[in-house]
Amino acid sequence: MGRKVQSDFLFAQPSFLSGAARSLDLWSVLDDYNISDTPAEADAKALAADWLVIGQDIGDAASVCEAEVEAETTAA
Repeated sequence: MGRKVQSDFLFAQPSFLSGAARSLDLWSVLDDYNISDTPAEADAKALAADWLVIGQDIGDAASVCEAEVEAETTAA
């Protein structure tokens, strides 16, 4: 049930060391953002990723339900 799609791609994922360095970065030199060409493109990417994650959640729930039903039928 691992996640294959990330819906937080619009946010930068800094490492621990870059986070520590940001505490000393007084002029915001280390700021890094993931960008898209247009706001509409960013919205479309985010919406598509959100729907993919929803589909994964539904698939995960169906797998759990199927496993529970199978366990109940073999136990009976």
